Amino acid sequence: MKKTFSLNIYGLIFSIMLVVAGLTWLLPAGQYDTQDRDGRTYTVAGSYHAVESSPQGIAAVLTAPAKGFKDCADIIVFIFITGAIFTILERTGTVNAVIMGTSYLFSRREKLKKWFIPASMVLFSMGGAVFGMEEETLIFIPLFIPLALSLGYDSVVGVSIPFLGAWAGFCAAFMNPFTVGISQGIAQLPLYSGLGYRLLVWFICTVVIIAFVTWYGEKIRKNPRQSITYDIDQERRKNLDLTVVQKPQFKRSHIIISIVFALGMIGLVIGVAVYEWYIVEISGLFLGVGLLCALIARLSLNQTTDAIIDGARSMVSVAVMLALARAIVVVASDGRILDTVLHGIATMIGHLHPLAAVEGMFVAHSFLNFFIASGSGQAVLTMPVMIPLSDLMHISPQLSILAYQFGEGWTNAIIPTAPVTMAALGMAGIPWLKWARWNIKLQIILAVLSMLLLIPPYLMGW
Repeated sequence: MKKTFSLNIYGLIFSIMLVVAGLTWLLPAGQYDTQDRDGRTYTVAGSYHAVESSPQGIAAVLTAPAKGFKDCADIIVFIFITGAIFTILERTGTVNAVIMGTSYLFSRREKLKKWFIPASMVLFSMGGAVFGMEEETLIFIPLFIPLALSLGYDSVVGVSIPFLGAWAGFCAAFMNPFTVGISQGIAQLPLYSGLGYRLLVWFICTVVIIAFVTWYGEKIRKNPRQSITYDIDQERRKNLDLTVVQKPQFKRSHIIISIVFALGMIGLVIGVAVYEWYIVEISGLFLGVGLLCALIARLSLNQTTDAIIDGARSMVSVAVMLALARAIVVVASDGRILDTVLHGIATMIGHLHPLAAVEGMFVAHSFLNFFIASGSGQAVLTMPVMIPLSDLMHISPQLSILAYQFGEGWTNAIIPTAPVTMAALGMAGIPWLKWARWNIKLQIILAVLSMLLLIPPYLMGW
């Protein structure tokens, strides 16, 4: 009997860490000088110099996961709280009532169903484009998966609506403070300048991604067996009892809890956009919402704590995955080869034709994203080098920033070192290899689209 190949994601990530550790023995160590400003550490252009090598041995590899856990502790705690709070909402009966209510509505109005994916993804894309919504989408994944299943889609669609929706806006953003804001500040450009072309880019990219997810979703509705998560979803449908769509019975507590949750999400938007909240503050908001919902549903203390523990326990595998993924960056950073790679890339790009250099920047940022899967993190490391390089080659800083946005953003949805991606897949129970095979088609489409979108502004001198 032929064996089916199954890739262990933990083994894959650990193997990548070993390869990176090996590179610290082969590549010369180097470093840029840095400068602290506005609470961030920026690279100083033209300051690259050789430093004493620091090859990473067995001890460094074995301690890297612990350091990785420490570095992304805030995200891991956020994941635990997200799992805990959703379990509380589930045990109040509200989640099931909302899912059944939505499914019942669309079953009676079939024409509305085709707008479910586009309308939902546009909202999340706006969140990504305006205030850099990314980690915040994780709380919606446990809700949208059963919702998608109830409408005849699969878990991939359930993940894609909040995750890829916000990702579309984040990558093609016109106001994202973590990418556009920081980069334009480094380039000394007026904040959120070049808005006209950025809005066009956001619209085109969002439409393309929505069209891709909608096309896939409709294909699954017609033939569920074509789903990459067919077996997983069969079990989920049994547990959710989606065989019969009937009018839901909404209790007063369900309505109040839904309102509280909606108000919490409004508070999230205000907190992030106005008060610059990040993981810790958002975690506190989610915890408060969850506890208030438990109180409204009259869950006992034991029921509430059991829900919190069970929800957090379900996220342990995700936490391990995040720690291992971060460990790769720890090994590369401690081995002092990250700046060496950046310097080598900048040198190669500097010898190209300006238009080819712009496309090269996009490719370079895509490569660097494997090690620095953070919009703000990559901006403060690379843009102080890329902006002066752009000036020397008579390339508009706006164009250099757009190339960075595309490169830093698109691959986030597929690389195993991206924390939010691995957290989303872990919460959804979707194997990374299956997701990667599905997502690679979209990656190719977006890579070609990005290269095309970088040409007009170069010709126009944007």
